[in-house]
Amino acid sequence: MIFVAIQSTFTMKRVLFIVSAIIIILAIAAYGFRLYTKSHSPFEEAVYNNVLSVKYSRPYKNDRKIFGGLVPYGEVWRTGANEATVFSTTKDITFGGIELSAGEYSLWTIPNEKVWTVILNSETGQWGVNMSAEANRAEENDVLSVESSVIQSEKVFEQLTITFEEIHEELEMVIVWDQTMVIVPINIPE
Repeated sequence: MIFVAIQSTFTMKRVLFIVSAIIIILAIAAYGFRLYTKSHSPFEEAVYNNVLSVKYSRPYKNDRKIFGGLVPYGEVWRTGANEATVFSTTKDITFGGIELSAGEYSLWTIPNEKVWTVILNSETGQWGVNMSAEANRAEENDVLSVESSVIQSEKVFEQLTITFEEIHEELEMVIVWDQTMVIVPINIPE
């Protein structure tokens, strides 16, 4: 009887050890995979006057067809790589002609050949795609969406870039990658 109890305890300890080892190995693998993917799309933050910022990962073109290829037309895109891109404002602003309260939002786009839909969503902090490789966006949390015409560039931009530009006293958020540029006007009230 005592031998069975000792053997049962020994077996239970062995099972717990094996399960713990598997969990640790999986955690290390997940961490390593995350570091590996981030090394190919470095983190960037664009800031404007301590009021606006965009935090995103910048993938490279690497001789790939980007829009209509790697990034399919008509599908929601995380607008970067890795975690969902985050747009934040410390003041109430007008984004693409629509009023937006101060706060932090995930930035999503739906690219098409001639017009993009730019979406701000109240959920932040999520990985950009889910396990099915689809955009990890809960549509019911969308705060606004605006349409912006595509501008084709002769110059090829190797790396995704999001910036804030002041042109003729007007502020714009510019998204550019490959030979595609999209501009969203922003107004910060005085």
